[in-house]
Amino acid sequence: MTDVARLAGVSHQTVSRVLNGHPNVREQTRLRVRAAIAELGYRPNKAARALVTGRSQLIGVVAQNSTLYGPASLLAAFEAAAAEAGFAVSVGRVNVLDRNSISDAVERHRDQRVAGIVVIAPTASANDAVGDVSAGIPLVTVDGDPERSTPLVTVDQAAGAFAATTHLLEAGHRTVWHVSGPSDWFDSLGRIRGWRSALETAGLEVPPVVPADWSAASGYRAGQMLARMPEVTAIFAANDHLALGILRAMSERGRRVPHDVSIVGFDDVPEAAYFIPPLTTIRPDFHAVAKETLELLLAQVADGEVGAPQRNVPPALVKRDSVAPPVQ
Repeated sequence: MTDVARLAGVSHQTVSRVLNGHPNVREQTRLRVRAAIAELGYRPNKAARALVTGRSQLIGVVAQNSTLYGPASLLAAFEAAAAEAGFAVSVGRVNVLDRNSISDAVERHRDQRVAGIVVIAPTASANDAVGDVSAGIPLVTVDGDPERSTPLVTVDQAAGAFAATTHLLEAGHRTVWHVSGPSDWFDSLGRIRGWRSALETAGLEVPPVVPADWSAASGYRAGQMLARMPEVTAIFAANDHLALGILRAMSERGRRVPHDVSIVGFDDVPEAAYFIPPLTTIRPDFHAVAKETLELLLAQVADGEVGAPQRNVPPALVKRDSVAPPVQ
């Protein structure tokens, strides 16, 4: 490393930052260091580094054993971002997001001498467990409690819900009904906040929330009720699977989408473009969340810096064919 630093004309600390993917290195300096590494054929001794630092080029992730689109997509994006930065990922999967399960997974990662830990903590119980993690290891929470002061990266759920609701209002609907996700998920609570804020900002009636889970079956049950209510002309569903269930319920009841009822989802699952009709939805940028998470974690690994402790990544509205003006 000293040879690389001498050839590149930088300090060995700068070489270390480049090797660790630290964001606070000028691009010109990074290229000069990389050129010196290539010229000298330098390869970091990962075993020696682990012995000296007590940590390896391994990042531990704690995540629920789930096939839900959002968490699964986020995990895949983070593994790709970590690999690009030269880190391997060890995933500790838990069946239940409770204090004991998460604490046990964190301790297993610490035994592996991981460089840092990412906890995907979308529920209140998981977030409580994060508070029990002892200091002394870099840690970033993803999709956790926005009220907590620990380092956090999340999709801006409220902004996405606000955009979805506003899009329906701009089509001419007098209010928007909301079929929510589980009440103990921060994603669900954020989407409720954004939906309600959009209606209150427009000075419109805020209907009661229709509670559900994340499944199409739950959306179908909610849709059966809403389909019987002629005053319902616009629905914001907390995810695309809920929207799928609502679409079926509306079809069975003879209510056409978007002619009679407009629907917007959230997640932009790969199938959303092939629903009947193709679903207008909110697309989270999971790759940006993964990149921000990695940058925040590696800043702690390199020199203990946290920077902005919370980062909200804005999602995007994807317009398709499930929204139209209401019938007059």
